[in-house]
Amino acid sequence: MATTTTTQVASAKTEFFDKVLLVRALPYLTYDKFGQRRPLPKGNSKTIKFRRYNALATATTALTEGTPPTSTTLGVTDITASISQYGAYAKITDVVDQTNVETVLTEAAEVLGEQAGQSLDEIYRDVLVAGTTIQYANGSARTDVNVPISGILLDKIIRTLDNLNAVMHTSIIKAGTGIGTVPIRPSFYAVVHPDVKFDLEKIDGYISMEKYASQGPVSEGEIGAYKNIRFVMSTKAKVWTDGGGDKGAMKSTTGAVADVYGTMVFGKNAYGITELRGEGLKNYVKDFGSAGTADPLDQEATSGWKATTVAKILNDNFMLRLESAATA
Repeated sequence: MATTTTTQVASAKTEFFDKVLLVRALPYLTYDKFGQRRPLPKGNSKTIKFRRYNALATATTALTEGTPPTSTTLGVTDITASISQYGAYAKITDVVDQTNVETVLTEAAEVLGEQAGQSLDEIYRDVLVAGTTIQYANGSARTDVNVPISGILLDKIIRTLDNLNAVMHTSIIKAGTGIGTVPIRPSFYAVVHPDVKFDLEKIDGYISMEKYASQGPVSEGEIGAYKNIRFVMSTKAKVWTDGGGDKGAMKSTTGAVADVYGTMVFGKNAYGITELRGEGLKNYVKDFGSAGTADPLDQEATSGWKATTVAKILNDNFMLRLESAATA
């Protein structure tokens, strides 16, 4: 008599929890959308090397008839980055599991997914806000800043990135458990805080997303556009509380000096995101009794996540940080 066992029909439990965690994590990952994605194969050390070929000087001297010119030497810039591991887990007792209506491990996978997405987004953000191409809304230092974002400031950003030969995006990373691209109109992308959105919507020439002439693919979290800049909103956008000048009519944490908001504007290939292949973000569930003699009465289960990743600025000229205040 044939018997169907888990050998033939394996439990989908792990895959289910993986999916729950990823679905919850991805909406919070804003800063990973606009960089190069370069997975690091296993067995190839912790370090990845990004390489770009340097631009060549223009050739404006007329050739001498019958005489070949001096050959041009190619040059490269190598940038290395080393991956690190991040993670967290929650421990659940059998009493909690047995006395709650909801499936606690499922709920754990959901909230851990939120934690994972927000954590990785902060990690990537903190690397990117250390870039050296900066525009202050006013003054010459962060401690001077006490005016909001404006159309003139955005025009200057576009001019600066154009002069630095930053290339606009024509595709982005698609939200989902796989990596792919979707076409977009050429543009720079900016990540803005909700407080900055308040002033952004007052700018003449700003178009909210629902008013786009073409309702084609948009990035998750996208809120609108101004000329060649498209904006994605995130509560994880960098804020330096009480970092600016006199408060005036601007938001302030303590009421003395203005909070300063870092709006990151990205051209293509400004930065890279690397994950260890197959280990970018994973969910780990250890069910009751899985610990053997370490859990002799099957009293504990755990759910957690781990990511092995790194972000790296590849070209400071292709990204810009606008530091501005926000109207109270």
